[in-house]
Amino acid sequence: MSTSHVIIGDGIAGASAAETIREADPDASVTVLTDEGEALYNRILIKEFAKGKLPEAPISIHEPEWYDERDIDLQLNTHVTDIDPDAHEIQTHEGDTYEYDKLLVATGGTPAQLPVENSDADGVHHFWTFQDARGIREHADEADQGIIVGAGLLGIDLAAVCAAQEIDAKYLMRGNRWWRYALSEDGAEIIHEALEENGVEPVFESGVDHFEVDDDGKVTGAVDPNGNQYDGEWAGVAIGLNFNTEFLNGTGLELDDGVVVDEYMQTNVEDIYAAGDLTQFYDTILDSQAQNGAWGSAKEQGSVAGTNMVADAEEKEFRWVSSYSITHFDFPFLSFGHPARGDDEAERKYSDTEWRRLAFEDGQLIGGVLIGDLSQQSAFKQLIREERQVADKKELLLEKEVDLEEVKAQTPAPAE
Repeated sequence: MSTSHVIIGDGIAGASAAETIREADPDASVTVLTDEGEALYNRILIKEFAKGKLPEAPISIHEPEWYDERDIDLQLNTHVTDIDPDAHEIQTHEGDTYEYDKLLVATGGTPAQLPVENSDADGVHHFWTFQDARGIREHADEADQGIIVGAGLLGIDLAAVCAAQEIDAKYLMRGNRWWRYALSEDGAEIIHEALEENGVEPVFESGVDHFEVDDDGKVTGAVDPNGNQYDGEWAGVAIGLNFNTEFLNGTGLELDDGVVVDEYMQTNVEDIYAAGDLTQFYDTILDSQAQNGAWGSAKEQGSVAGTNMVADAEEKEFRWVSSYSITHFDFPFLSFGHPARGDDEAERKYSDTEWRRLAFEDGQLIGGVLIGDLSQQSAFKQLIREERQVADKKELLLEKEVDLEEVKAQTPAPAE
């Protein structure tokens, strides 16, 4: 009798798991349920589509035929409403029941809405799905002034849309710099100048008290907590995700701003796994729980989950150093690992568009940000994976060309 695998979510984590399961067990039953109306697409490239730089065609990764060819049952526009772990059953919004032997939850999140008046007005956009990107692009074609909220990696994508679509935009930030959790003022200043060169003005110590709308309910501007008013018939908000876990209430799964899993992507409930943005996974490098929504991380989590769902015994652990790149400006930008946490740091500015910051925790390198020169990323990722005590070797690590062999010679790897 074949094993029944059900995957909730067809993002890169869910699709990666489905592909892994099918390759490992040709006879298994594999069902993918997704509330979206289209199969897997490239979430990285939708920002280029929204900017008007790409047509729709290159964005799709899997057409429906891809699933048919692999005997994977893809159910679009399907909302899971309830899971019964004891019966190993799933209920959908249409009353359908799916039985499973192994279940993967890969439902990701939904963009958080600003808790202010008129945040749901026509013209206030959130950027997560392909459908979101279509709406952003269509509206941006018609807009002259814009407002951006959310001083992080997704917010700057919205800023890039404004720049590409020649929208005169104000970027309202609550703090004194962009991505203040991972960048110092020196590093952030490079980003601020690039934004201004592209027609996006950073506004610091600001934010949104409420949006203003016209008689038809369309956004016309925003007022910040200081009482300053900014005009804009287009607004983009990126302040984080609310993870899609409501249907998991009552299942007994451990939830903590997402779904808690071990290094095998296994939850605390037998036969239920989770992967992707919504996981609080056990990071074997940090020796603690962590969360990371990068594309590569989600894909690897899906692969690990799929492997362990098929295996008779847990055999593959998730061990990954993620990275996230931005290509909106004339210089490259890359973050890696966990740059927003740590108890120690080091940084250096090499030129007007070259800067490096490294984050350490308990003596280990755990993450960083590179602006302008990304050539040393492989060396830093290797040091993270090897868990070397390098916090006292900051000068070596801040050299423009890192002598990895010298660093390793002075910092033996921990014993197995």
